[in-house]
Amino acid sequence: MVGDVAVGGDAPIAVQSMTNTLTTDIDATVAQIRRLESAGADIVRVSVPDVESAASMPEILNQTDVPIIADIHFSYKMALASLDAGVHGLRLNPGNIGGRDRVERVVRAAKERGVSIRIGVNAGSLEKELNEKYGEPCADAMVESALNHIRILEDMDFHDIKVSLKASNIPMTVVAYRKLAEVVDYPLHLGITESGSRFGGTVKSSIGLGLLLADGIGDTIRVSLAAEPEEEIRVGFEILKSLGLRHRGVNLIACPSCARQKFNVIEIVAKLEERVAHIHESLDVAVIGCVVNGPGEAREVDLGVTGGYPTHTLYCDGEKADRISSAKMLDHLVEEIERRAAVIRESRGTSDG
Repeated sequence: MVGDVAVGGDAPIAVQSMTNTLTTDIDATVAQIRRLESAGADIVRVSVPDVESAASMPEILNQTDVPIIADIHFSYKMALASLDAGVHGLRLNPGNIGGRDRVERVVRAAKERGVSIRIGVNAGSLEKELNEKYGEPCADAMVESALNHIRILEDMDFHDIKVSLKASNIPMTVVAYRKLAEVVDYPLHLGITESGSRFGGTVKSSIGLGLLLADGIGDTIRVSLAAEPEEEIRVGFEILKSLGLRHRGVNLIACPSCARQKFNVIEIVAKLEERVAHIHESLDVAVIGCVVNGPGEAREVDLGVTGGYPTHTLYCDGEKADRISSAKMLDHLVEEIERRAAVIRESRGTSDG
């Protein structure tokens, strides 16, 4: 458990991100956490690099609702201070926060509070002896590092563990996770670290995470982008939606458009995606420019439109419902999506996706 979010087993795959504000800037950090929560984040990680950041954590936690994980490197004192503040999880490597006595203090404190620990192995910061043993970062070195860290916690009878094995190299990351999944049963946190820009990083993360998730590997994910953290949440959910693993928000099915299109598909889809980004409820919507694949796609979704002449066919719940002009299409689709989302929301008595 990370706060009230279950990770592993049959729980939904959790989507998380990390703040990029200065933790000492409480107002900015709280505002960003709230935006992440609004975007759908199940968990948010906050870096605690120094005493001043640790001192900010109680107020940050007091002003937010989503479970918070403290990201710790090197300093066991920051881990203890974060636990005292009430964080819901720790991300650290027990091998780099000091001697065994310091590790034991952190583990005891985490155990007393029921706080989980994520062992975060990164190809860029492997132990010196492992780099010397293998000659360079590789999947086997990452797995050995993870097992060494796991052993430290297990020796202290601590088993509330998650593990990640991240690299910017996709094949290395995928192989490492597959190898580790064969030998441990702890929940795995997936990510392609330092994957790049919003566009490039989305492609890399989709490939790497998709390969693993399709294998049934992974219990929580972070899409690492050089972009606003909210984008990481949106991409994360799109990856899960595409594999049928989570259903949150509008799933847009749209053709790439061609000379057969009877309306500007690219323009309509771009504007529609923007205008329904706030919808949390799960709805399938198809926007298809012509009648080749349009009717078949539209019949399989909650709401669909197929290009025609001089007007276009609107489908509701698989049935032809109306004819609609290009000029009115966007507003009509948005209104219908919002109406259906409100019905779903009212039926279950919550706006949470």
